[in-house]
Amino acid sequence: MEDLKNRLAVIKKSFDELAEHQDIGAKQGKLGDLESRSYEPGFWDDAQKAQGVMREISTLKEEIRLYTDLERRIREAEEFIALGDSALESDIEAHLAFTATEFEKLMMTRLFMGKFDLGDAILSIHAGTGGVDAQDWAQMLERMYLRLCDSKGWRAKILDESPAEEAGIKSVEIEIRGEKAYGYLKAEHGVHRLVRLSPFNAKNSRETSFVLVEVLPLVEGAGDVMIDEKDLKIEVFRAGGHGGQGVNTTDSAVRITHIPSGLVAQCQNERSQLQNKQNAMKILRSRLQHQYDKDQLAALEKTKGIYKQGTWGNQIRSYVLQPYTMVKDHRTEHEVSNVQKVLDGELEDFMLAWLKWGK
Repeated sequence: MEDLKNRLAVIKKSFDELAEHQDIGAKQGKLGDLESRSYEPGFWDDAQKAQGVMREISTLKEEIRLYTDLERRIREAEEFIALGDSALESDIEAHLAFTATEFEKLMMTRLFMGKFDLGDAILSIHAGTGGVDAQDWAQMLERMYLRLCDSKGWRAKILDESPAEEAGIKSVEIEIRGEKAYGYLKAEHGVHRLVRLSPFNAKNSRETSFVLVEVLPLVEGAGDVMIDEKDLKIEVFRAGGHGGQGVNTTDSAVRITHIPSGLVAQCQNERSQLQNKQNAMKILRSRLQHQYDKDQLAALEKTKGIYKQGTWGNQIRSYVLQPYTMVKDHRTEHEVSNVQKVLDGELEDFMLAWLKWGK
């Protein structure tokens, strides 16, 4: 019975520490506000925005349920142990095991507390140093993330893609919608390095290629940044791409430049100029929001000296296919030897390792 007392004490101490930072009353108030909004006329007029609200409602309900259930289970365990009946030990053992599992689930919710963590994302892939190998590597990463989306039930839509001349792609912008899409995918933001025997040179020599992956929150509405139409330079041009019936033969591709910041977004995958403009604005809003958040964080760091969790754009992960096989995250030291599984979209362990490391 003494061992059970000690195990319960550990769980209770961890739960009490969590409760200090867990304002359940505020979460219940926010849940009530969101549920009231969901009953308003016209709520479903904007289906994508409504789905985002419903996801947040579902997440809050689950977090509140886990918290209140744990509180009750800890109280019950204390009452059982107080009885001191050795015949109850196996029942208390099972009760504590389940309580510990539920506590782990509650701790997982703490990993997704950022402003946009529960929502959707825009993922951009840009071929870097490495010539044709880098462009091929960019397309391999595109496939990896699309496989990840399939496995997690997220919806992926290619907004803009620039094919390379010989093989692979120069860049791609992907809209990803699903529960906690941004919360998970922000772990992927940075430079991804590939080492392999190149299939693109006669000597089949070992080559190193680099690709930049950028992850932005998909901002519905204005967000924290107001965009003045007068600050936008909008250009239309003929979409590029491979030959065949899929070629866009009209000037429907759109490039938008936000003059004050210099940020640029373009889209050419839709046949309609209006749709391309809407998608380009979606990307631009997300980039401006990301820049705003970076500026806010920089200002906070300057005044308070906050620890910075890595730098956007740094090399974050290596994928080695030759002379051995390994994928290693340089931030968390998490690594696996089965590269093919990772390239097939099995990334969750890497993303969770980064989220836990960040906390």
